[in-house]
Amino acid sequence: MHFPDPTTPAKCPSELADEAQTTTIRAAAGIALKNALSAHTILTLPAEPKERVKQDVLRALASPSQKAGGVAAQIVAAIAAVELPNSQWPEIIEILLRFMDGPDNVSLKIVTLQAIGYICETIKLEILSMRSNEILTAVIHGARKEETSVDVQLAAINALYNSLEFVRDNFKREGERNYIMQVVRGDTKPVPDYPRMKHPEKSISLQAVEFWSTVFEEEIELAIEASEAAEYGEAPETESKNFAKIALPEILPVLLGLLTRRDEDADEDEWNVSMAAATCLVLLAQTVADAIVPAVIPFTEANIKAADWHQREAAVMTFGSILDGPDPMILTLLVTQALPILVDMTRDENLLVKDTVAWTLGRICDLLLVVLKPDEHLHPLISTLVNALEDKPRIVANCCWVLMNLRDQLGSFYEEEGPTLSSGPLAPYYEGIATATDIESNFRTSAYEALVSYVTHAGPESITVVPNTALAILSCMEHLLGMQNQLLGIDDRNNWNELQSNLCSVLISVVRKLGDGIEPLEDQIMTVFLSLIQSSKTSTVLEDAFLVVGTMAAALEVKFSPYIQAFLPFLYPALKAHEDTQLCTVAIGVIGDISRALGERSVQYAGPFMSVLLENLSSETLNRNVKIPILSCFGDIALAIGPGFEPYLDHTMNKVQLLLPYVQSMLELVQRCLADEEWPESVA
Repeated sequence: MHFPDPTTPAKCPSELADEAQTTTIRAAAGIALKNALSAHTILTLPAEPKERVKQDVLRALASPSQKAGGVAAQIVAAIAAVELPNSQWPEIIEILLRFMDGPDNVSLKIVTLQAIGYICETIKLEILSMRSNEILTAVIHGARKEETSVDVQLAAINALYNSLEFVRDNFKREGERNYIMQVVRGDTKPVPDYPRMKHPEKSISLQAVEFWSTVFEEEIELAIEASEAAEYGEAPETESKNFAKIALPEILPVLLGLLTRRDEDADEDEWNVSMAAATCLVLLAQTVADAIVPAVIPFTEANIKAADWHQREAAVMTFGSILDGPDPMILTLLVTQALPILVDMTRDENLLVKDTVAWTLGRICDLLLVVLKPDEHLHPLISTLVNALEDKPRIVANCCWVLMNLRDQLGSFYEEEGPTLSSGPLAPYYEGIATATDIESNFRTSAYEALVSYVTHAGPESITVVPNTALAILSCMEHLLGMQNQLLGIDDRNNWNELQSNLCSVLISVVRKLGDGIEPLEDQIMTVFLSLIQSSKTSTVLEDAFLVVGTMAAALEVKFSPYIQAFLPFLYPALKAHEDTQLCTVAIGVIGDISRALGERSVQYAGPFMSVLLENLSSETLNRNVKIPILSCFGDIALAIGPGFEPYLDHTMNKVQLLLPYVQSMLELVQRCLADEEWPESVA
């Protein structure tokens, strides 16, 4: 047997199927085989060796070794994904269905269900539409409560999850839909709760919760489509069956119970049943809207002050999870009553309770700002949040998020009411927020994002805080530059780079806010940043430093001239760093900033600028996405120097003509961007 890839051993299929081999060798052989079987290889491999590969893989699928069988399932799906669309290997579905109906081989059923799930997930609906009923029957058979193996049930739920789109038509038929739902619930008749979600096996419980999350997400999408269709006086293509509203009385108690299962010692980044239940509850609230409120309030009221921290945390999580979906008018009184309690709970003795409280306060500030009464709520809320900036890192991260939401939403909400509130009640807290920059590295970003928000929205009464912030940032950067030689390992270097990038982002917001008011600090800023650029070898730090320089040029305009000669030796290497796409793009943008800032005085730099830009435009190694900003930069230079651009006009037009064949495609891209509501800035 010969494979196009000479590094792949021809004996991989037989080794995968060989029960005498160790599991490790068999799995490695299977992975090597899967990697070698590209679409081209599968379609061009001669019939006889291809058939031997299939037979060996199917033998491995039936192996007592579930690890070998699992790899075989991936290979079966990979071959089927290529051959079925080309009208080849049609018998594979029949083979897999026979495996499900065969002897009570638990391992074979598990890997067969995995293979079915992989195939349904990767193949277009129409290719297997004639077999959908048989496939669904096999999957549901494995998920029934009569199935004695928990692992088979889990594999069946996974396969159903992977094939939801594939069996969409079955869900449209009420009888089939009800039966599927009954099987997933774990019974054949309506029951007061959903046993599979409460299964002691965490993996099964997690899959059941995520299944319902998927159902709710689908109903949210259908509601959006129905709303859009109604705007045009049309009926939606697919009508929602309102599973969420029907399931609400049964599923809600289960979700609330799962919220109380949170493990205090669990890794905060590890996805678990409690987190999945909270996500599911958020989606449920968005789906059923107002109906969720009276259903959850008794649970929240009964547990918000419970002695057991699990109950308190679940109560707060429940309240925070239902804030998006119901009518804000319905929530107004509830939020007003809850705020003092939540503020007091930021001092709870349990870390997870405090963390969830901070998250809930952030949701309130993000979604229901209208509920807050500045005279009554701001002082205790902000004072508590600023004090919490000295708490554990995870609490600090959420508190920074609350402060940022509060600042951003207040700035937007009162935009038409005169001066922003940062010139009033929020001003005294700027300094406290700035101190958050001293927290642990993993949570620096959230603190600096909050600081950027406050600087950006600083009003007249708090504007003096902005230059003071710049001085503090510069002092910190100077200190960091002085300790470069003390960095011992990769972690130290990464932390140093991250902090410098965060400081750059704050300084950019300061310069933009002050405009030419940054002049008293210009020498200090440029000295620090020229030193940073000279000493840094990390492209992300260089990108951020270049952005600061470009922002300074825009703010100072012609007064930026004294710094250009010192900066150019660093700019040109960045422009020629064709392998570093992002750095090169930023450097091109800085040329535009300098040209716009200096206007006609930039004519002395136009020659070198145009030379390197034209060179980049001709480069075969430079990513083509970088070449579009170059065209924009030509425009910046031309507008800046006016008639002085004439010597470069012929060269420029010759290069631009190379793009003429792509104009239609570019226009179509612009039109798609304009029509895409999710990309409003893509053609700005």
